Amino acid sequence: MVTDLFPGLSVLMISTFVSVYTSSAQRTSESEKGVRLEMKRTREIDRSSEIKSAIEEVSLMIQLKKNCVDEAHYIPTRQFLYICNLVIQVLDKIGPTMTVLRQDINQNVERLQKQCDSDPLMYSNIVEIVKKEVDQGIERKGNSSSKALVWLTRSLDFTVALLERLVKDPDRKMEQIVEDSYNISLKSWHGWISSAAFRVGLKLIPDRKTFVTLLKPKDEENDKFIADMGTLVELLLPLLQEIHSILTLYRLDRLKAI
Repeated sequence: MVTDLFPGLSVLMISTFVSVYTSSAQRTSESEKGVRLEMKRTREIDRSSEIKSAIEEVSLMIQLKKNCVDEAHYIPTRQFLYICNLVIQVLDKIGPTMTVLRQDINQNVERLQKQCDSDPLMYSNIVEIVKKEVDQGIERKGNSSSKALVWLTRSLDFTVALLERLVKDPDRKMEQIVEDSYNISLKSWHGWISSAAFRVGLKLIPDRKTFVTLLKPKDEENDKFIADMGTLVELLLPLLQEIHSILTLYRLDRLKAI
């Protein structure tokens, strides 16, 4: 179901090494700071909503990206996976309809997390994971981390489409919103088994009011919560556009499920 040159003895190459080393150290510091913030947010998640937590995490990711000027594409791995875990919690509110997708997200998060943990410095940028697998010629094979990134990105596409429709079309039924979101984000990539399971699950979707009530913090006004969903969509769209451009660059954008 998503190298570095070693320094030589010349002054020029030593200078280059110092520059690369300094940039790596800066990324390590930023990564450690991100982990500390992640631990704090994990402790506080019960006092907030998944939407607010996702806004905080994407905002942190954007700041980390701004601070990293030496990479053409920089997607902080831990922050990206944290957002995907928040998506799982959002899908839980939809109910059994999303069981297959939820399990898929969880497995792909675990796969990328394991890869990141194997070398936190090297894989602090998720793009480096893809680059290594492309160099090895395994990006399309088996349970590759590159394929995990592809499917996590498509799951985020679905989530953004869902939230966007909830914000822009307040009179549309929840079942229609979920079906439309699935059709434009996942359907063309799924095999017939996944598509059939989704169609059956559509009948188990909660109504719109129930879904929003389950998602929003207690005592928060509906209008404020809807505005937060809109903010999250606006933050996620540019990030997803960049990830899709990365997938296209490495010819991973057309992968389908078996």
